[in-house]
Amino acid sequence: MLTTQQLLDGYTFLVNKELHWTSFDAVRKIRNTAKIKKVGHAGTLDPLATGLLIVCTGAFTKKINTYMGMEKEYTGTITLGATTPTYDLESEPENFKLTTHITLSEIEKAVQTFTGAIMQVPPIYSAIKIKGQTAYNLARRGDTFTLDARPITIYSIEITKFEDPIITFKIACSTGTYIRSIANDIGAVLGCGGYLSSLCRTRIGQFSVKDSYLVSDIVTLINGA
Repeated sequence: MLTTQQLLDGYTFLVNKELHWTSFDAVRKIRNTAKIKKVGHAGTLDPLATGLLIVCTGAFTKKINTYMGMEKEYTGTITLGATTPTYDLESEPENFKLTTHITLSEIEKAVQTFTGAIMQVPPIYSAIKIKGQTAYNLARRGDTFTLDARPITIYSIEITKFEDPIITFKIACSTGTYIRSIANDIGAVLGCGGYLSSLCRTRIGQFSVKDSYLVSDIVTLINGA
């Protein structure tokens, strides 16, 4: 059991976020269980992504910016042969094209163009603020707008498997990287389209998803049940 004072003094939880949970869902559950207001996370995971989410309580919320700046590692899949407006499966695939001519060699060549320090255009369906409003709200409303490219760093991309039309990958990148945009951009370079079909954050700095716990386990730890 963790006491209220321990949580106020500061605690870092390594959460294994489940599919369909939002990052705020995890924070809210821990906040309500801990019965303290000062709880936050170090970097959003989309509802369709799983894996490592760092949640801090009390005085340790001061560490959030440090954690957010750390290198991230992900594994996941890109499905070729279609695009989606959100660059993932939150929207329906469209613009279908054949992929039987795509080779592993072509994919690896395309991937290398996104390695290193690059400029990336975020998805319009994102939490980026435009004049006080989130981009995804504007996009859902049908407003027309553009987002500026932002500097990011892709430290490495490894293609671990390709079974047409699905690419399985592992990527290490800087904070601020949208893996959805990488998926969309790789599909564009290959000329067949592509979207992110699964994603798991496996590492943040030295913290590994292997050492993380489900929210239900953290609730049990706090309550001492």
